[in-house]
Amino acid sequence: MEEPLRDSRTLAVQLRDRIADLIKDEGLTPGDKLPTEAQLTQRFKISRPALREALKLLEQDDVIYVEHGRGRFVSALSAVQVDRPITVFESVTDMARHYGYRTINKVLSMSEEIPDKRVAESLRLGANDRVIRIERIRLHDDEPILYCIDYVPRSIIAGRLYDIEWSGSLMQILEEHANRPRMSAASVSAVMLPHDVIERHGLRDFGPALLITETCFNAAGLPVNYAIDYHRGSHFSFSLTRK
Repeated sequence: MEEPLRDSRTLAVQLRDRIADLIKDEGLTPGDKLPTEAQLTQRFKISRPALREALKLLEQDDVIYVEHGRGRFVSALSAVQVDRPITVFESVTDMARHYGYRTINKVLSMSEEIPDKRVAESLRLGANDRVIRIERIRLHDDEPILYCIDYVPRSIIAGRLYDIEWSGSLMQILEEHANRPRMSAASVSAVMLPHDVIERHGLRDFGPALLITETCFNAAGLPVNYAIDYHRGSHFSFSLTRK
């Protein structure tokens, strides 16, 4: 019997993941028919509206497709598996850990400031809103492998900034303020570190980097973090799925 869905994610997202696991565990292949709505509601002890929302998410992700009058079927994309897909949303710390790195975070600077246009638009901020800017470097065996700048709306962080340990997990800090990111929109490009960053922090050996610029959203769909992360090219690689 399936256990009730109780974790902190929204019900539809939890159920989407359970159905995706079912596809894998049952060995369903592209073209196979998914169990009926009645079978799934009974299996997961869930309401029909919640189930349909989860199925809609799977359809949007191209994991399943609908043939009207026939039912829902497993799509070809569900069989595509890549090592470390860039579509995975996770904290930078968790991502680095997957590669076998145990990083130490060093805070280079932290300030409260007026955002520039790009940051303000990404975080949907008003003319008088301010952001917290955190500049950090991540080291593995004393070697810099990540250079990161994060912007967080000041309005979601209560209290004094210097009371917070910014070298820890930003995801955890945001969760403590009821705004943990759940999804993101990102762009990727191959670059070098900005010259002023190289000179200011002694990063001449950093080399080419994979720059991921990411706007992270909470469960309600509100932006809570704008991140600019330079991944050292000699230490990271990512795979992509295209659809």
